[in-house]
Amino acid sequence: MNHPPSTAADRRRRADDADRLVADAFTAAVGPDPTGLVAVAVGGYGRRELSPSSDLDVVLLHDPAVPEDRVREVAEALWYPLWDARIPLDHSVRDAVQMRATAAEDHRAAMGMLDARTVAGDAGLVLALRSHVLADWRREARTRVEDLRAGRRQRLERSGWLAYAAVPDLKESGGGLRDGVDLRALVATWLVDVPHAEVEELRSALLDVRDALHTSTGRRTDRLAMEDVPAVAEAVGMEPHALDLHVRHLGRRIAHVADVTWRRLDAVLAPRASPRPRPGLRRSGPAVVQVDAGVGWLGDEVVLTADADPRRDPAVALRAAAVAARAGLPFAAGTAQRLARDLGPLEEPWPAAARRSLVDLLTAGHGLVEVWDELDIAGVVDRWLPEWADVRLRGSSSPVHRFTVDRHSVETCVVASTLRRDVARPDLLAVAALLHDIGKGRPGDHSEVGAPMAEAVALRWGFPPADAAVVGRLVRWHLLLGTVATRRDIEDPATAANVAEIVGDAAFLDLLASLTQADARSTGPTAWTSWRRGLIEGLVAKTHQHLAGTAPATTSDAYEGWPAELPFPSADALARARRGEVGLDVVDHHGGSLVTVVTADRPGVMALIAGGLALQGLAVRSVRVVTQDDAAVSLWEVARPDLLASAVRERLLPVLAGDVPLERRMTLTPVEGLPARVRVLPGLSESATLLEVRAADRRGLVWTVCAAIAAVDCSIRSAHLSTYGDEARDVFYVVDADGEPLDEAATRRLHEAVDAALV
Repeated sequence: MNHPPSTAADRRRRADDADRLVADAFTAAVGPDPTGLVAVAVGGYGRRELSPSSDLDVVLLHDPAVPEDRVREVAEALWYPLWDARIPLDHSVRDAVQMRATAAEDHRAAMGMLDARTVAGDAGLVLALRSHVLADWRREARTRVEDLRAGRRQRLERSGWLAYAAVPDLKESGGGLRDGVDLRALVATWLVDVPHAEVEELRSALLDVRDALHTSTGRRTDRLAMEDVPAVAEAVGMEPHALDLHVRHLGRRIAHVADVTWRRLDAVLAPRASPRPRPGLRRSGPAVVQVDAGVGWLGDEVVLTADADPRRDPAVALRAAAVAARAGLPFAAGTAQRLARDLGPLEEPWPAAARRSLVDLLTAGHGLVEVWDELDIAGVVDRWLPEWADVRLRGSSSPVHRFTVDRHSVETCVVASTLRRDVARPDLLAVAALLHDIGKGRPGDHSEVGAPMAEAVALRWGFPPADAAVVGRLVRWHLLLGTVATRRDIEDPATAANVAEIVGDAAFLDLLASLTQADARSTGPTAWTSWRRGLIEGLVAKTHQHLAGTAPATTSDAYEGWPAELPFPSADALARARRGEVGLDVVDHHGGSLVTVVTADRPGVMALIAGGLALQGLAVRSVRVVTQDDAAVSLWEVARPDLLASAVRERLLPVLAGDVPLERRMTLTPVEGLPARVRVLPGLSESATLLEVRAADRRGLVWTVCAAIAAVDCSIRSAHLSTYGDEARDVFYVVDADGEPLDEAATRRLHEAVDAALV
């Protein structure tokens, strides 16, 4: 991999330039006698690590004996010239006693002071301050490291891991610049050592990327957003994909060093923290407790026993990994490296015992994450799964993903382990969970590409051909339920029939449903909302009924589009609608609301309702409509819960009366990027023509499509609307004036009308 050129010299040059500006301002403010006063650089400025948009962290430090008026006069004379020169400044005024007290209360302030550096003035004050702060830091080390740990835990909850986050934060993410600074502070405690040269090299390389990010975007930011990657890559002379991998690799290495350091620190702190001996410790010294062939516990770590021979018994790596993951324990230092160095090849297909250990590992729950990562860094995973190299640290193009492809796959295994009692073959679920995105590292549709890859891997791992075929089919169809449930009418009997034809039997459907849930829950919060969950579970239930032969007798030809479990408006409500009244009812549903509107049937009424709901800020998820004798009953699923029916109705009435100029209010805002795509989806329903619209999501989109459909004398039987990031993917079930699917000529007119409306 090509690496960008280092800009460490540029950072030092920027710090030197800033020193001259601050020193000149300080000298002018103080005069010939700086005794008791000093301008101090702290934090990144103190370390001479100034990126193009970094602030100057400057403290005017003074001896407590210096008169307050003198300090105030110098401060004003120091700061104002820097402000006038538009220097980005983070400044403060403190005396030496205050600085030491602040350091005692705030571990981050103390860390900044450990890097304090004299810019101009009385250097003795800085030397004394650093000496006192460092002495305090070491004396209170056991307390301060817990503050540091808590701060890191909060950072990880906010910003995730640099190696795996969809949008990595170069500073705050785990494995980011802040971790590197934390390691410097841990070294200063004298409790633990770290590979200092390696950490500084990694930090410097990450700072190079941040410099390029500031330069290419022209703004102060630490988040490497997807849209910024090409410009940053060009600035450092790399291809975008190579830059993304480079950054994630740096983050992974820093995070690994940090995790190992924290484990070593825990080993130092543990004996004093608890008077009871840890497991595996005796008064005469440590003892290995054997828990499997060649695998044991030593204290709170997993080790290979003295008789273990990875060359002759390569399955010991799988046993050790399963033990560590299930116990939630790390490997002892050097164990993963020893496995990678000495591991012999497993015979293919794998023996049954090795396969069982693999399944034990993949179904271990959250303990899998750390163990898999440790073995992957060491190179062991490549021995088991060479295909993993294609997805390792690979970012996702989908905005709903919160992890890289490899981490997402491992997280899917973790979630799948909680669903293993819902399926007959939890081992196949676990393997499919790990491999469901294995095709993303190669060209083509990842489900189609990944299916034969996953089947081949399962065969190599020793699964019988029939089981391997199930794994391949799970990978091939792992998007089926989510796609159909959110973009098709699950009430249409043809929908469940189509799914049943693909899945074949109830056991496979259960596996696919669990894989779908695990995939969605590990993707991100928008991928498994109560709405999506309800649709998918509804589709699965209807498909089970179809497979069992217990589905309702309603045929697709007779299907009218109204959910069987919801009451249809009464005959009296329909009669009032025909006389011109508007009925509206609201019930909560899957984290949103179902809005039933009963009106007189007339051309364009669906477009009017869509516009009226959009003006109220209600995002539509799905639509259904049934007409009976000149009355139209429409069911709108919207994203907002707790709606007041009377308020929605009163705001909708002027729109239905034609008193609101929707053509002007609902004009689509132009957006840059890909043009809208409109296409007909043939063969998916016997009772309607399906039209799919993919376009930038914005207010007025649903109204625009509905109005275009009405303009060619067609009606909407139902619509199913999904949003992925900033893209809407909507499917409309369209019928002609007689309620029948469109013929070829009408379909062409419909396509042209909607396409023209979205230009």
